Amino acid sequence: MDEIKNFLQFELLKIGKYEIRIITLVLIFLVFILTKFIVWLIKKALFRKRDEDFDQGNAYAIFQIIKYVIWVISIGLILDTIGIKVTVLIAGSAALLVGVGLGLQQTFNDIVSGIILLSERSIKINDILEIDNDVVIIQKIGLRTSTGLNRDEISIIIPNSLITTNKVINWSHQARKTRFRINVGVAYGSDVDLVLKILEASALEHPDISNPLHVEARFIDFGNSSLDFQLLFYSENVFRIEKEKSDIRKIINRKFIENGINIPFPQMDIHLRSDDTNLTRKE
Repeated sequence: MDEIKNFLQFELLKIGKYEIRIITLVLIFLVFILTKFIVWLIKKALFRKRDEDFDQGNAYAIFQIIKYVIWVISIGLILDTIGIKVTVLIAGSAALLVGVGLGLQQTFNDIVSGIILLSERSIKINDILEIDNDVVIIQKIGLRTSTGLNRDEISIIIPNSLITTNKVINWSHQARKTRFRINVGVAYGSDVDLVLKILEASALEHPDISNPLHVEARFIDFGNSSLDFQLLFYSENVFRIEKEKSDIRKIINRKFIENGINIPFPQMDIHLRSDDTNLTRKE
């Protein structure tokens, strides 16, 4: 027993008044393993299968906050085990922290924004956001940055401050069905009623749109070169809506060709005026 005690008290390193013994490393290892185990238990408890009302995004936000708090406490215990008092460390490095804070102001802004996102839960995992004219589906919300996947299957890393300080559209906060528009112009002289009928029929021909109450075609304006129409329809496929719009446009184009309706090119009339002024020739 004494041999084990002497082994654990064996001094590995000494810097000033701080000593690192074998027992110190053992305690640090135990704190680390215990922290990992507690985090794992909390994750299992939060993400275990629940009823249909279970919101995975909310569970993720709660887990991230709890995980950060546990790790901060764990790091404090590890420092205390080494013999470093956290309060003394913070007080002694106050001036340094001020300088670092000024240099890392944007980083701290992102971290505070991350805490706000995780606690406020206005943005959750699998939410579809429109940021800087780019539509992304949120895959991860971290303490400093969030990760999203855009419509081109490209992973986008977003600073959290960009989400909290800028205007962001959260398509997931809408009702299950969101209304979209397709604009089209036809040649002057076309049958307006026939065009309206074709537009509505084109939308209903798409497999994702079946309810005629959710489709409406409008004659919106007399354009410079065309009669302008707008097709409005509802869809649940927000993230892949551009593909759905493309399919509907192809159906519209086919039906226009079948019914002899033309989509005009931009036109401009040029009027030439002759000058009838008689020119006299000097002799």
